[in-house]
Amino acid sequence: MNRRDSKFCGFAIILATIGMTVFSTIAHANWSITGLGSLGGDISFARGINDNGQVVGYAYTGSGDRHAFMTGANGAGVIDLGTLGGAESLSTSINDAGQVVGQAALTLDNPMGYHAFLAGPKGASIHDLGSLGRDYSSASGINNSGQVVGHIGIFSGRPFDYHAFVTGSNGVGIKDLGTLGGTDSFATAINDAGTVIGASFTGTGSTHAFLARAHGVGMTDLGTLGDDYSYAIGINGSGQIVGESLAKGSVLPHAFITGRDGSNMLDLGTLGGRYSSATGINNNGEAVGVSTVLNGNGNFDAFIYSHGGITDLSQLDAVIAGGWTNLFVSDINNHGQIVGYGLDSQGHTEAFLLSYTPDTVFHPQPIFIPPPVPEPETYLMLLLGLGFLGWVAMRGKRKVGVGLAL
Repeated sequence: MNRRDSKFCGFAIILATIGMTVFSTIAHANWSITGLGSLGGDISFARGINDNGQVVGYAYTGSGDRHAFMTGANGAGVIDLGTLGGAESLSTSINDAGQVVGQAALTLDNPMGYHAFLAGPKGASIHDLGSLGRDYSSASGINNSGQVVGHIGIFSGRPFDYHAFVTGSNGVGIKDLGTLGGTDSFATAINDAGTVIGASFTGTGSTHAFLARAHGVGMTDLGTLGDDYSYAIGINGSGQIVGESLAKGSVLPHAFITGRDGSNMLDLGTLGGRYSSATGINNNGEAVGVSTVLNGNGNFDAFIYSHGGITDLSQLDAVIAGGWTNLFVSDINNHGQIVGYGLDSQGHTEAFLLSYTPDTVFHPQPIFIPPPVPEPETYLMLLLGLGFLGWVAMRGKRKVGVGLAL
């Protein structure tokens, strides 16, 4: 993978329109799917959702321009957020107060002039967050304090370098987060603790997922699933992270999920194909993403990681009955509401809201994901720890006749 390809690999999974193929139906009951409409054109894309069910993304207007939008609660109503003076804008994330972030064109005559914006609440007062250096910035995430993350164009001897950034509350002040030793980095999401995630080039030219602590303090390399590529895309309140990474010896990335604070990266596998990527995660540890399917000629299905495994969303009863195909899922909130886009019954690319209830039946059980296998050093520490506990238990028995239950 060359430098240019690796830089945009993580973003390609969000922006590409992808195909599907039929896979066995494995989940049903109490699911519902609703099309969100558009801004006068035939195409819309959903990128994020908050816990009130407000959805953000972008849609084509009747004149053919792309404009950022947001909805009311539970996907009701589509509001055009406008631009910063140019023809185009797109929104990527929304917090529970209804503050929206994204990027927008500055003028009609400068195709490279895009700046990150903050709008809200309720889509009011869209304003420019500025940049550092070149006339380019883009926002990809916002938390409930209004801290914004994204990437900015940086002056250098090359046409563009990109650096991840984080702001203070309500988008005030842009802080350059630097890199993992390479030229470029991208911040993709931030949780309410202020922990920032994304991906960066390393000093060797590879791309690795990173985690930066509250307010962007320090940048920690999260490693990979075994080979030299990883990209972090979503984070929840406890610091669980999802994204994609190359496993050792693999040709295409697999979706991953971590434990708290980015620990113990776990391969989520696929729906039978060779590629998968996780795009969002909620505070319940449920993740959504896309995967190639078995004998699918490279086509994709959407999935949810929940109930101990991954479930194919593209073949839900409600999805099929509604005539939806080619689903791509972008985000999930803490109530199990999922957003994305796909082909509706009219064959138009349309944003959707897919929901399920706590009593929804996942049947049959999702494809089980085994726990990670400890490395040899982990086995050694485990044995030493058990040995120590056993010694404490025996010592306790000799003293008071009560053992330590293991």
